Amino acid sequence: MSKGIVITNVDERGVAEVILNRPERNNAYNGEMISELIKSFTALNEDQDVRVVLLRGNGKHFQGGADLEWLKEIGKLDQEENIEVSKRTASAIKGLIEFPKPTIAMIHGGCFGGGTGIAAAADIVIASEDAIFSIAEAKWGVMAGIIIPHLNASIGVRNVRRYALTCERFDARQAKDMGLVHEICKTGELEQTVKPIIENLLLCAPIALEMTKKRSLIESDLILSNEKFNELVLEHSQKRMTEEAAEGLNSFLEKRTASWYQK
Repeated sequence: MSKGIVITNVDERGVAEVILNRPERNNAYNGEMISELIKSFTALNEDQDVRVVLLRGNGKHFQGGADLEWLKEIGKLDQEENIEVSKRTASAIKGLIEFPKPTIAMIHGGCFGGGTGIAAAADIVIASEDAIFSIAEAKWGVMAGIIIPHLNASIGVRNVRRYALTCERFDARQAKDMGLVHEICKTGELEQTVKPIIENLLLCAPIALEMTKKRSLIESDLILSNEKFNELVLEHSQKRMTEEAAEGLNSFLEKRTASWYQK
């Protein structure tokens, strides 16, 4: 197994693993992780032997959303630099959802913010009973615009309008009821649960699967136009540069309630 902030392996049957490997930060993403994810999926896309990709997180949690300390520092940069960061973040999600081979997210522990976006962008999602989800960006003065098209498609705009506004956490059962999760297993049994799903995918013709996936994305408007992509990127980057975002991120890092909350 290779080492790094994102670990990629491919077995002899063409089953690849992409492992988020920043457990000391709950696998929260930063610029380096985004770059490594793009690099990993680009390489897997070029590997003709890859049939299925499993996404998982190392440590106690699947993915803890954005590294808020990193976001705070990024927000101090100029507009051009902020746009570039958001463009790479959006490119990582775009690359995942448009990846031609089937993708399976295997979720345990926390799955917050961008992690929930990864789940929404994956083709199949399995969660263990201990999984907890949230779309919590607004709580910290930023916003989840880049992943909202995919959240709308997976859990429906009605649920997005609740959970992206209240920033409440919801469990694996609620996530399944909403359509974000396909199957729930006991904690510690993700490996056993994913095996029959992998077998079913490997029994299917590879090119037929690619064509089916692409057509499903086209018909649901999930392959974003350049105009829509750039709109999401600009909005996402500009919000991060506001005073409200600075206050929200500082409140998290200082472990206090943000100034806009009045008892």
